[in-house]
Amino acid sequence: MNRIVLHFPEDEQFARHLAGALEAAHAPLALHRFPDGESLVRLDAEVGDRTVVISCSLAHADEKTLPLLFAACAARELGARGVYLVAPYLAYLRQDRRFKAGEAVTSRSYARLLSAAFDGLVTVDPHLHRYRALEEIYGIPTRIAHAAPLIAQWVADEVQRPLLIGPDVESTQWVAEVAASCGAPFTTLEKVRRGDRDVEVSLPDVSPWRDRQPVLIDDIVSSARTMIEAVRGVQRVGLPPPVCIGVHALFAARAYADLVASGAARVATCDTVPHVSNRISIVQPVARALDDLLAG
Repeated sequence: MNRIVLHFPEDEQFARHLAGALEAAHAPLALHRFPDGESLVRLDAEVGDRTVVISCSLAHADEKTLPLLFAACAARELGARGVYLVAPYLAYLRQDRRFKAGEAVTSRSYARLLSAAFDGLVTVDPHLHRYRALEEIYGIPTRIAHAAPLIAQWVADEVQRPLLIGPDVESTQWVAEVAASCGAPFTTLEKVRRGDRDVEVSLPDVSPWRDRQPVLIDDIVSSARTMIEAVRGVQRVGLPPPVCIGVHALFAARAYADLVASGAARVATCDTVPHVSNRISIVQPVARALDDLLAG
């Protein structure tokens, strides 16, 4: 299959490794912002009669989405056989219902935009809460790559005698999967969120595991308030400074610096969002998911 991976400038490393796993060509998208804020997108590669995969992690989605749609449209107009999106981080899933009168249900609106532009979508551990599957809102075939096996392998390789700690009760199944894969015990925090940056957490009794290295894991680390409060809580009950692991390293403003300063022993994330903390590569399962999507 004649395939090419196109990518946004900041996604170059992930796209290069993805292209290698797919045995495909790769090329950057040329982006230009005019003084009035409008975007110009140029495809610096031949896409006629090729399967085009656009790799774009959708952190800061508002500034990326229009150029992404323009690139997909251009690829189709220039003769692409199919246009597919690899979004290791998929944005706009938190607003999955109308919490207050008049609010836009942006998860559905965003899904319609992407579904109109692409023939299929691959992502990593999307933040599905009230939806059972992406197909409930996306009108195109989708595949999900899962980070849990790779996180488990990283913990097994890097942490001696780990105790895995999830962010809340809703994470129990996911944390249990990681813990089972690396042969470690686990527990979860009790979390009360009062606002975007106001989070209170408490730990259950951890006395049976005082000889263990705590490992905090979460799917999305944005404000990092949950992680920071958990780091402090872990230390208050006499456990060692924890290792902190996140799937999607959004890290708004000073969140990463604040997390490091809170006393975390180490911070590691998957490479779904480019960040200095990336330690766990998700490229191989993404490549397998894309192969499965294209074969289907």
